[in-house]
Amino acid sequence: MFQKITLIALIVIFVSCQKKETAERDKIKKADWLIGNWENTSPDGVLTENWKKVNDSTFNAASYFIKGKDTIHFENIVLAQKGEKLTYLATVKGQNDNKTVAFPSTSETDTKLIFENLQHDYPQKITYTKGANNTLTAEISGKLNGKQTTERFIMKKK
Repeated sequence: MFQKITLIALIVIFVSCQKKETAERDKIKKADWLIGNWENTSPDGVLTENWKKVNDSTFNAASYFIKGKDTIHFENIVLAQKGEKLTYLATVKGQNDNKTVAFPSTSETDTKLIFENLQHDYPQKITYTKGANNTLTAEISGKLNGKQTTERFIMKKK
């Protein structure tokens, strides 16, 4: 009888650990809709973000803004989940001594991801929102030179 109870207890512990591990990986699954090539064309130029799944806990992206033949902005992005924490890691060419800046997630839903780093100069907040008709809105916001600023980019899936 003792052996049966011990065996049942071990099975229950094993199953609950499996469920916890699955729940931890679920946060990045909520970002699956990011995967793909996104683009915004405006009179100022073309903004592109190309998102790829690296593995079950990591996505990466290249984001760039091209005006004419010039690359005005280039950024490498890694979206990584470690344990239960989802973090947006941005490395922008020519900014922050080319060092990566981490923006931990503050909210994840099936249609919106919010990342914040209040210590960063600008932006302090990055939001991705899944829209209708294969659209995505990327928004950066925070204080810039003492003034609250928001920049919004609506991209269409290519």
